[in-house]
Amino acid sequence: MLQRVAIDELQIGMYVEQIESNSTRTRLRKPGFIRREETIQRLREKNVEFVLVDLFQSQFMQPLSPTETSVGEQSSIPESMDLTAAKTLADESKKHLSKLLTNIADGTDLEVEPLKEIGKNIVSNIFERKDAVFWINGIREKSTYLLEHSLGVAFHLVNFGRYLGFGEQILEDLAVGGLIHDIGKVMVRDEILNKAGKLDEEEFLHMKQHQVLSQPILESMPSLSQISKDVSLMHHEKLDGRGYPNGLKDDDISLAGRMAGIADIYDALTSERVYKAAMSPSEAFKIMISLTPFHLDTDLLKSFIRCVGFYPAGSVIELSNGRVGLVTHENTDDMTRPRVKTFFSIKSGGFREVEHLDLSKRQDISIIRGLTEQSLNTSFAHFR
Repeated sequence: MLQRVAIDELQIGMYVEQIESNSTRTRLRKPGFIRREETIQRLREKNVEFVLVDLFQSQFMQPLSPTETSVGEQSSIPESMDLTAAKTLADESKKHLSKLLTNIADGTDLEVEPLKEIGKNIVSNIFERKDAVFWINGIREKSTYLLEHSLGVAFHLVNFGRYLGFGEQILEDLAVGGLIHDIGKVMVRDEILNKAGKLDEEEFLHMKQHQVLSQPILESMPSLSQISKDVSLMHHEKLDGRGYPNGLKDDDISLAGRMAGIADIYDALTSERVYKAAMSPSEAFKIMISLTPFHLDTDLLKSFIRCVGFYPAGSVIELSNGRVGLVTHENTDDMTRPRVKTFFSIKSGGFREVEHLDLSKRQDISIIRGLTEQSLNTSFAHFR
């Protein structure tokens, strides 16, 4: 349903189909959401007096606004230039990605080169400071899930591709694909995207449309590689042909598409959302294993699990001495004995003095299990 709205009453979140100027009505070449005040100002400067708004699609929401990664007073970041560099990477990437998503919503022409530059930075950081990158990846804001999730998938794809021995160009293409894999969700209504509960059939069909909406956006970027496109268009396809948007099956799903499905599910399961708690890596892997072989590629998932490890940097663990903390660095020689920072007691349910342990040198202490902050009914933000 279209409604005529005066330019002074136009709000962020409205979906504009047509504009009126000097008694002339024009349908926009790229109808879309109003995400920024600057867009409204540009319409005024073009002497637009009225717009025709689709009230059904309008979201009446705040524009995408990434915040700087918030670190706690007991964070390890001040101790390491690697962590500082990883924080800069995350903040700059989210800022550029936010601008891209806003441009899509506004119908502005898209530039691929800034995305490729982010992809290069992600690849170099994964090679130089992987543990630091994934530590930072654990510091998230639920309010900006789309940005955080896109960046997380990009990190996981590059790390996975590196593990599989891919060259630098392919890794960069995977990074770009991860950044834009959910690009169509900027067109999904917020009340559905962030619903605190199970979607009904109609809502789920609307959510699935983000894959259909992604296709024309990707086609408008001719310099985008096929690998990047596959990551975006195939991450919801299933090996048995029951996925979407195209119902691809078996070998019709490229390697990049199969990797994307794994990275997307893993990051989603291990992230806190408004409607669910985060899972530990080991819990997530159990769920993902149950999705083989009809949904996920069995051999590829096994490789991903070996790549990530059961206790990746930033994950919560419980030790045999009753202390709980965060993994700070993986141990490539023995992934069950990483370096950890403990600060919580299972017995008392309270915080204790921070202690740094290298489990490869402490054979008297071992990891009992992976946990989540939600399972302990507390927050470790002070220590991240």
